[in-house]
Amino acid sequence: MRVITRAAFLAAAAIPLSVAAPALASAADADDVSFTYAVAGSTVTNTITNNSETPLTCSTSLGLAPGGVLPPVEVILSGGQSFYDQGVVAPGTTTQVVTDVPAGSYVVLASCGSDGSSPSMWVSAYPDIEGYLSLLPYTSYVVQQASSVVTIPAPVLSPPA
Repeated sequence: MRVITRAAFLAAAAIPLSVAAPALASAADADDVSFTYAVAGSTVTNTITNNSETPLTCSTSLGLAPGGVLPPVEVILSGGQSFYDQGVVAPGTTTQVVTDVPAGSYVVLASCGSDGSSPSMWVSAYPDIEGYLSLLPYTSYVVQQASSVVTIPAPVLSPPA
């Protein structure tokens, strides 16, 4: 029962399929979606390339990574992510931006999904994520861009003049 609960949580919290997207124009493929992460100051960006020929609902979120260590997938899925950007991503390249992230270490998680007659989803690679994805009732792909730990530096304060 616990595994089903985790799978349901994954579907509800980490996968952006709650917003319907148009039906697929063609069959989905593992290489239809890619992610590229970058950090600048207190901003994390994810450049999403959507080659699926249909709009997808995508999410880029940050989960805590204490000590700069990638936490077990169970911790990330049960702990939620409080910093995120999500929305519909048209075919082509789109950037999602998470701003005003407090100083600390975070794991970047990304996912995209389609709805319709052949629902599919793409999730950034994460150790042991495949076990959770296999429980979901739609085709899922692990994107080669792995979830990675990013560090947001503390702001440098200038002494008073």
